[in-house]
Amino acid sequence: MMLDKEKQKEYLAEVRKEMPKTKHFSTMLKAFITGGLICCVGQSISLLIKHFFPEFDEKTVSGFTTMFMILITCVLTGFGIYDKIGSFGGAGSIIPITGFANSIVSPAIEHKREGIILGLCANMFSIAGPVIVFGISASILVGIIYLFI
Repeated sequence: MMLDKEKQKEYLAEVRKEMPKTKHFSTMLKAFITGGLICCVGQSISLLIKHFFPEFDEKTVSGFTTMFMILITCVLTGFGIYDKIGSFGGAGSIIPITGFANSIVSPAIEHKREGIILGLCANMFSIAGPVIVFGISASILVGIIYLFI
């Protein structure tokens, strides 16, 4: 029994020695820059829509900005560019709208060779589906609690 614990300690010491060191500061900086640039693109789109369509109210501009961000993310994911952005920026690339669009398009592209129904449609929500179900369930639960309080 004692030998097993000693072997485990030796093994863990060896693993720690061989394991690459994480560069926390550069990882956080890359995520911050990536997320910031994505937000700047979204803000630029919003300002362009306001400039070219001054009759649009704030909700309409927001809706169009969201649609453009989703479209851009889907196209970049389709060409494999968003994966490179995600590799560089890590958590900074999963800003809710763009990250969600990427999580829907990626499995669809991955399974497209299996056909439209059993490939694309069946796997499109394999990652995002549980998030949607949880979000809807949580909102119903909070609504019920709010109703009684």
